[in-house]
Amino acid sequence: QVQLVESGGGLVQPGGSLRLSCAASGFTVNSYTMSWYRQAPGKERELVASIDSSGERTNYPDSVKGRFTISRDNAKSTAYLQMNSLKLEDTAVYYCKAVKIEWGRVIDYWGQGTQVTVSS
Repeated sequence: QVQLVESGGGLVQPGGSLRLSCAASGFTVNSYTMSWYRQAPGKERELVASIDSSGERTNYPDSVKGRFTISRDNAKSTAYLQMNSLKLEDTAVYYCKAVKIEWGRVIDYWGQGTQVTVSS
């Protein structure tokens, strides 16, 4: 059974840090790009970080660049999102996604999400 399970969310004060984990099972993550998205109430889901299959290339939007760091450990089938200097506007449900293109077909999997709340 294919699964992506996020963990590490919670309540944190502004300026604090959290580390999210995304554990994959039921498939081999080595050939997948791993990404983190977030969705705040009333807003569309947005990409916050991605990392290629080798772990050498990462991508971030300006809103989190310099504060968030994505990484992966293929041996553990796990991706991580280190979030520092958290702001109120980082409050959202954070989702993990694994995606690859095989024979012209997009194969993607999503986790169920983990809540991150930044509040004083």
